[in-house]
Amino acid sequence: MKTALLVIDMQVYFTSMTHECLPNILKLDAHFKAHSLPRFFTQHGHTRQDLTPPLKNQIVKRWGPAGSIAKGSVDWELMPDIAKAAIGCPVVSKNTYDAFINSHLADLLKEHAVERVVVCGVMTDCCVDTTARSAFNRGFETWLVRAACGTATKKQHESGLVGFGYAFGEVLKTAEVLEKLGHEGPD
Repeated sequence: MKTALLVIDMQVYFTSMTHECLPNILKLDAHFKAHSLPRFFTQHGHTRQDLTPPLKNQIVKRWGPAGSIAKGSVDWELMPDIAKAAIGCPVVSKNTYDAFINSHLADLLKEHAVERVVVCGVMTDCCVDTTARSAFNRGFETWLVRAACGTATKKQHESGLVGFGYAFGEVLKTAEVLEKLGHEGPD
């Protein structure tokens, strides 16, 4: 089964939420790269139009323009270690929690004949969980990586993992993912 790594929104805006998960994301990325498995990154951001009243984007309505990430801003940039890892990989632009909505992510996964996605990044209980559920609903076997996800609080993190694990897919430790994948490589 062809597996892809999907790294969600590892951007400067979320740096405070990534101290524990970043090393595990980089470990997963190194494994996928070493085995020539596809890797995809997302980048959340809003256009000037999204941030200008009347507000139409639900995330901007929820958090307000000041609490939303403006495309092109420093907060919008991928974190340095992630930007380096993403060189040569598709970076999918998104403006909602679900990376499949208003994007070409599903097409990219199909083009690479992906059947399983390993999802990590931020925020566990928002964009990570929503995108992972959406992947499941689109027919992909979906794994979340416990220590390769981050969010605002431990309680939110655990709630997101429990909700996903109940009905959508496995929640695994980084080492479990690496062990399960073994030496899986491209076809």
